[in-house]
Amino acid sequence: MVLLDPRGRILLLHGHEPADPGRTWWFTPGGGVEPGESRAEAARRELIEETGIAEVELGPVLWRRRCSFPFDGRRWNQDEWYFLARTERTATDGTGRTALERRSIRGLRWWTSRELSTLRETVYPTRLAELLATLEREGPPSAPVDLEPERA
Repeated sequence: MVLLDPRGRILLLHGHEPADPGRTWWFTPGGGVEPGESRAEAARRELIEETGIAEVELGPVLWRRRCSFPFDGRRWNQDEWYFLARTERTATDGTGRTALERRSIRGLRWWTSRELSTLRETVYPTRLAELLATLEREGPPSAPVDLEPERA
C-alpha cells in the first residue's frame, strides 16, 4: 500500500532478516491475501495489523509487480498490488503485528520523495522514490503500471 499523510509523505516500514538483523531495507505496508478476502480488504487488514492505522481513504491500484526473495529461511513469491491510500492519522501502533513481523520489523517512518531519493538503504519497490515523485507530479495513472519483476 502507498499510504500518504496530509503532507504527501509515504509510510515505510524498516525491516530486517530475523537471522541477520544487519541486513535491512524499507518497504511499504502490505502482505498476503487470506481466503475469501479481496485484495482491497487484505490491504486494509495488513495496514491495520502492521501500523494500527484504520482510518484510510483507499484509492486506485497504482502499480503491480511480481517478486521472489528469500526471507526467514524460505523463498517468498509475491504478486503485489500497490493501492493508493490517504490518511489524516500519522500516529502508529504495531501491537497487531504477527510474530514474524514483530521479529523482523524494527520501526517505521514517514518519508518524502526527496528524502527517499537520497536514502542509501535498500527500498522496495526499488524505484519507489522515482515512482512517488511521478505520482506527486502527475497523479495516479489511468491504469495500474506493471513494474519490472524483482528477484533477490
